Amino acid sequence: MLVTLLGTLAITSAIQAGEITLYTSQPQKQMVKVVELFQQKYPNIKVNVYRDGTTKVLSKLQAEIVADSPKPDVLMIADSVAMDALKRQGVLQPYKDAPVKDFDPSQYDKDKYYFGTKLITTGIIYNTKAGVPVPESWNDLLSMAVKNQVIMPSPLYSGAAVIHVGTLTEQPDFGWAYYEKLAKNGAVAGKGNGSVRNAVARGQKAYGIIIDYMAIEAKKKGSPVDFVFPKEGVTSINQPVAILKSAKNVEDARKFIDFQLSKDAQLQSVSQNYIPLMKSIKVPEAYGNLSKLKVMKADPKVIQEKIEENKKKFANLFGGA
Repeated sequence: MLVTLLGTLAITSAIQAGEITLYTSQPQKQMVKVVELFQQKYPNIKVNVYRDGTTKVLSKLQAEIVADSPKPDVLMIADSVAMDALKRQGVLQPYKDAPVKDFDPSQYDKDKYYFGTKLITTGIIYNTKAGVPVPESWNDLLSMAVKNQVIMPSPLYSGAAVIHVGTLTEQPDFGWAYYEKLAKNGAVAGKGNGSVRNAVARGQKAYGIIIDYMAIEAKKKGSPVDFVFPKEGVTSINQPVAILKSAKNVEDARKFIDFQLSKDAQLQSVSQNYIPLMKSIKVPEAYGNLSKLKVMKADPKVIQEKIEENKKKFANLFGGA
């Protein structure tokens, strides 16, 4: 299998034809399977993968841009807010012929600079053996009965957490007052969503704020956890994929976009416990009926403008650097 993990092997300076470099925040084990499927269709394209949390991926990319040496051809990160900022920065290039006819226009950029690949919501995970009430509302995490029993991912590391914090604090019924109450009730911040899953699955915490598929996956593997969509609604991301303006191999980068928007890739996302974006693909059974699922709305531009301010406020309440 032609996969190079850049965390252990350096990128060669001369990118050959039939070779692309991908920066992504998707979990490494999943990406191995994604690349395997891609190479079944394009066996002669080598894929170099650098994987980390969205925040670290973007920091690495920005450092390379400042040095006038961006490495990736393709970028696939957590959220469209960050992608839109890169679009406005002039870092991305459009792909006008991308195969988007089976996708809702709300899930890709109107100018076709980036494309959502799956729907990922943030809700509540809880330990089913902890003897605690099943949560129904975000406000259940503020109860004195669950004091010191809540963990969440940090926006200093997780791109999904950046969007969750940015969206929730823009809701009139929540705002920063909600996070202040969480802190007062002893809630703590882990690192990424994986740290939340592990803490709740091991019984170290009874409740966690987490992206859906990690909780669903843990439950399927036998962990004593379950996942709830709070009644007020959930925040969401769609893991967009894009081609950099500086891409050295645009032709094969477009093939990777084509693949991500294909039926095969969407079916694979279902097998990895994601909610697919292609209209004809069924949602994983573990999610149940999503017809009444509410997705909270917030202005992406406002979220982007407040990212650094929100990170500082979050760090002041929950720590982190």
